Amino acid sequence: MATESRPDKQGGYRKHSMRLLKYPILVMAASQFIFAAGAEDKNAGGDAGKTLNAFFEAEWNYTLEQNPTMASSLGDRRWNDRWPDRSLDAIRKREEHATDTLARLARIDRAQLSPADQLNYDLFKKDLETEIEGAKFRTYLMPINQRGGVQTQDELGDRLRFETVKDYEDWIARLRSFPAMMDQDIALMREGARTHVMWPKIVLGRVPAQIDKQLVSKPEESPFYKPFKKFPDAIPNADRERLAQAAKEAITAGVLPSFQKLKKYFADEYLPAAFDQVGVWQMPQGAEFYTYLARRHTTTNLTPQQIHEKGLSEVARIRGEMQSIMEKVGFKGTLPEFFTKLRTDPQFYYKTPEELLEAYRALAKRIDPNLVKVFKTLPRTPYGVTPIPDKIAPDTTTAYYNQPAADGSRAGLYFVNLYKPETRPKWEMMALTLHESVPGHHLQIALAQELGDIPKFRRYGGYTAFVEGWGLYAESLGQDMGLYDEPYSKFGQLTYEMWRAVRLVVDTGMHFMKWDRQRAIDFFMANAPKSENDIVNEIDRYISMPGQALAYKIGELKIKELRDRARREIGESFDLREFHDAVLLSGAVPLDVLEKNIEAWIAAKKAAQKAPAPKP
Repeated sequence: MATESRPDKQGGYRKHSMRLLKYPILVMAASQFIFAAGAEDKNAGGDAGKTLNAFFEAEWNYTLEQNPTMASSLGDRRWNDRWPDRSLDAIRKREEHATDTLARLARIDRAQLSPADQLNYDLFKKDLETEIEGAKFRTYLMPINQRGGVQTQDELGDRLRFETVKDYEDWIARLRSFPAMMDQDIALMREGARTHVMWPKIVLGRVPAQIDKQLVSKPEESPFYKPFKKFPDAIPNADRERLAQAAKEAITAGVLPSFQKLKKYFADEYLPAAFDQVGVWQMPQGAEFYTYLARRHTTTNLTPQQIHEKGLSEVARIRGEMQSIMEKVGFKGTLPEFFTKLRTDPQFYYKTPEELLEAYRALAKRIDPNLVKVFKTLPRTPYGVTPIPDKIAPDTTTAYYNQPAADGSRAGLYFVNLYKPETRPKWEMMALTLHESVPGHHLQIALAQELGDIPKFRRYGGYTAFVEGWGLYAESLGQDMGLYDEPYSKFGQLTYEMWRAVRLVVDTGMHFMKWDRQRAIDFFMANAPKSENDIVNEIDRYISMPGQALAYKIGELKIKELRDRARREIGESFDLREFHDAVLLSGAVPLDVLEKNIEAWIAAKKAAQKAPAPKP
């Protein structure tokens, strides 16, 4: 969701009309063609289907209760007064619950389910098995890195509605219980340091500056106090004063001392214990852990070695296309010299953050009316373009996306990095915006949230290979929409494609083949003209999110492969807009399920071609 979309440490627009489909999307499951979610007979499957969907609903509620910040982000206010319980005892109980849930699922007779519910059953079962398999790697012992953690929890407030007195009282309750969450996180970090399950020094070294930004001299300067700086008109003055005073007291008595405690522990004990080298190969079961992450994030059985080799071949192919564009613009020199020009020539950069933000917003407006060229079905939910918070902008990537609230109370948000505008080239902005907003993350995720009768674990969840594969694929749709109308923006698209191909090489390189950080930076610099500041931040992101970066290119390659196959087999009647419906309107799925969906759609289209024309 990097995104790229920014992952939720606790888990997990313009308006368009939703057009009715002219035909049902077809899904292949259990060797049968079936109507996808929202198109099937709700009575199919009978009591077994009702039992399964009640089971899904109960498990979804359990998930939200155990992850109250995730619930809050989705607009569910039931647990707005608490943080997740991250004690080792609570984690153990959640692991036991997962094992018990798998056993309870097995007691539901899959054979009695409708084909659509069989697919839901299979996806839930696979997700649960993957979660249980990964428990042994104890990733919860790494609750903090430069991308987020307890030091960025104030950002939750930006995703909440503050409309009633209770909304403010719930936030105050969270402020008062903040020290307990901090103590739990420090306990996890201690255990992680003891068992060598932790991130390397190079990324953890960025965290102290983030902690320092929380250590303000007055409580009203704390980012946790932000909601109390402006109240809705409906809240009386007496309540405003009472709530603001309670917030100041909670920040002074609990939040600020907690960050002082974290700063001391982090500097004196945690950071010195961190790995000097990079790569999860240093952790217990490191090679097995990374192989697991590669399977989990790509939803394939590709090995790290196979992924590495695929990356090298894609890098070589894209370099050839880059060379062609360099020659087209008349640059006399080598490709690395052209990269230097793109990184350093002032013509490619805005001078101020304000100009950069205005340009991002103008690009979004330019894209929107062109979507109908390649899409039949567009989401109703709007999106906005907004800056990444200043306190984390120096340490994070170029952009990311946050999905809309499930209850419709918050639009999707495309966050753009305005830090050092002289490092944010104009030629990358179109591809980036296509990826993060529409037709990329916002279009895909908002459509998934607006689907009909699919379980919430699918509507609000996802598979990185599908979600990020779609985001990368969406960048290439700028060509179909006529948006790459000059060579430099097309070169920007190739740069972004190269960026994801490079990821296959450097992520496997650092985490599986024991590359050092500088080798990864050098490989990136040699093959893409992104700025050095961006490249360093990207490499550090891969260090603290092992395997996630593999999903983009693997997913994009699969979607392009399926598109080529459909065009070849369907022939002249192939409709790109219908293909996109077939990809998107069953929600995010693993890549093998996506392939079956498209095979079923192709078969249905070919059968329709052979059917005799109706008599007049």
